[in-house]
Amino acid sequence: MVHPLIPQIIQLASPVATPLGLEVVGATFHTHQSPHILRIDIRNLQDDTGLSDCERMSHALEAALDEANLIPDPYVLEVSSPGISRSLTTDREFISFKGFAVIVSTSEPYEGHKTWNGNLVRRDDDAVHLSQKGRAIAIPRLLVSQVQLDETR
Repeated sequence: MVHPLIPQIIQLASPVATPLGLEVVGATFHTHQSPHILRIDIRNLQDDTGLSDCERMSHALEAALDEANLIPDPYVLEVSSPGISRSLTTDREFISFKGFAVIVSTSEPYEGHKTWNGNLVRRDDDAVHLSQKGRAIAIPRLLVSQVQLDETR
């Protein structure tokens, strides 16, 4: 379950990231640990996300969080890159990873398969389009439960 502060934290963090050339792609708040851990995942919009990006965002966001006083209890702020082994969810990610090997999982079998491997062609309103050795495949978006980069290929 998503912590109730996450939407407010993302709303606060996104405008902090923009002038730094960064994008907030996710956030989690682990309150089962002491101190709590707030993790913000960022992506550099122009280049690979590096340690300096995480440091810049950490300093800028720390000041904004302190000023907003959203989190009353002690916490540790972690800023990191989500890495390449994650699911594709945004239109930007589907554009950025065009041509990459992906694994598409469906909620129910489509043409006899629940898992499809291929190179990402595009995603539109109706389907996720793959190429399997030159063969075009369009998997209906209503059936797609996850699209993940395939690190084995």
